[in-house]
Amino acid sequence: MNPAFWNGRHVVVTGGSSGIGLAATELLTEAGALVTVLALDDNNAKALCRRALPNLVVAAADVTDPDQVAAALDAGRAAHGTIRSVITCAGIVKPGYFHELSDADLRRHMDINYFGTLHTVRRALPDLMATQAGTITCISSAAGLVGVFGYGAYSPSKFAVRGLVEVLRQEYKPHGITVTGVYPPDVDTPMLAGEQKLKPPELIALSNGENPLSAAQVAQAMLKGTEFGRASVVPGAETKVIKWVAGALPGLLTSWADGKIAQARAKGLAGQAQA
Repeated sequence: MNPAFWNGRHVVVTGGSSGIGLAATELLTEAGALVTVLALDDNNAKALCRRALPNLVVAAADVTDPDQVAAALDAGRAAHGTIRSVITCAGIVKPGYFHELSDADLRRHMDINYFGTLHTVRRALPDLMATQAGTITCISSAAGLVGVFGYGAYSPSKFAVRGLVEVLRQEYKPHGITVTGVYPPDVDTPMLAGEQKLKPPELIALSNGENPLSAAQVAQAMLKGTEFGRASVVPGAETKVIKWVAGALPGLLTSWADGKIAQARAKGLAGQAQA
């Protein structure tokens, strides 16, 4: 991470009061960036406010509400001036069998993960286009690179973020804006802790949550990738392999996943029979 890139730059971070967003916020404020965090008005946001950093504004906003996003960005502009970078980290995950997820679950994932990203980027675009050196960085997921059993709500929303990132990169390159998609695996955050107890056995076989990357590791990689204008950032060696195999040998990845799922189901059925 190069502090000179960020020093004095107004950066908007959604979901910046916890997880990867908080790690990014801490790195950015230390580097001298002028940071506006968009977060729900909860205990995490209140704790961040209590730090009382002169280069940090915490603006309460539900990213699913375009008006709240616009108001929060205005609060940031009033304190820090023109927005030069946007980093979207706000997101949710609720794993489960697709037929057991509610319509509300499916819609909420799209509203927060995809439309929350979209609303923020759209309302910051006039600033970014005026600077001719703006950056947009959006967190998708490794589950936005390949579909994953048990992520029937989460994975499609992250694929949508990936598609948005790829379109934005092409459209706004002529305006001097770089766009970076971030595709992390399991990360040691409150969100991961919350989803572990909801994972079906087949998903645990594919992604058991062991040895997750730290939020700081992902934030470091994300900010460095943004500095260099990379189209994608894929933290973690295993995730890089998955990305390569998904593109070069998709049949191999499908066979591996099917095998893991079959083993998990057979184990579950055997356990039921013994019981």
